[in-house]
Amino acid sequence: MFSVDDHLLHLEGEALPRDVSAAQARALLADGARCRAPLSGAVYGTLLNDRHALEALGDAVNAPPYKAPPRAPILYLKPRNTLAGHGARVVVPDAQGVQVGASLGIVIGRTATRVAASNALDYIAGYTLVADLSVPHESVYRPSVRFRARDNFCVIGPAVLARRHVADANHLAINVDIAGAARFTANTATSVRNVAQLLADITDFMTLAPGDVITLGVPHGSPVAHEGARATISIEGWPSLAVEFIGSHAAQGAAA
Repeated sequence: MFSVDDHLLHLEGEALPRDVSAAQARALLADGARCRAPLSGAVYGTLLNDRHALEALGDAVNAPPYKAPPRAPILYLKPRNTLAGHGARVVVPDAQGVQVGASLGIVIGRTATRVAASNALDYIAGYTLVADLSVPHESVYRPSVRFRARDNFCVIGPAVLARRHVADANHLAINVDIAGAARFTANTATSVRNVAQLLADITDFMTLAPGDVITLGVPHGSPVAHEGARATISIEGWPSLAVEFIGSHAAQGAAA
């Protein structure tokens, strides 16, 4: 079992995550504290679970070699080297920048195999924010490790909210704010598969373990951040997740 009583966060420098109240979480984060990812389970990203993303592909989904829209969730793994927490510093590899895919993270509370959509929520411990980062690219059916699995390309947190704090995960506005750019807003309501259906469809062919995370999916048109930018991802009422984007020279200087 993996359980969350209230708000679980893992402050940088502390050995273990803390389970605290919402007020305590905000107080701990108020002074610019950095965090580690509050979870250590497997993290799976989901592609093409946004209606707008499918619509943007148009007839391409019917062209060879696929010839039809996906019939099952398209998943990719965010490996351990990608995991980072609130305040993470992410290296921008080139002038293309980094796409900031803001997604709802679904945190599994108990072993889930062949779960029915009707009781899928019983397998969820809580929810979190995920900055699912990638180098901008066109591939959708075969997610590229090179573009999606760079160091710190999966920023999670700052906290995991217990499921009871989220009345309806299928109608949440997610915002991305990058200085100098218009706010980007998406909503979980545009998902092809809602939270329960996504878990049902995934667990039909694989088992999810306690502490694993599934992203509901990156929204179409996610913004791109460049060197020197700071992105803030938020859902109203939740602690916000911040990411800093730096150049490779800054990263080398910090490591020296």
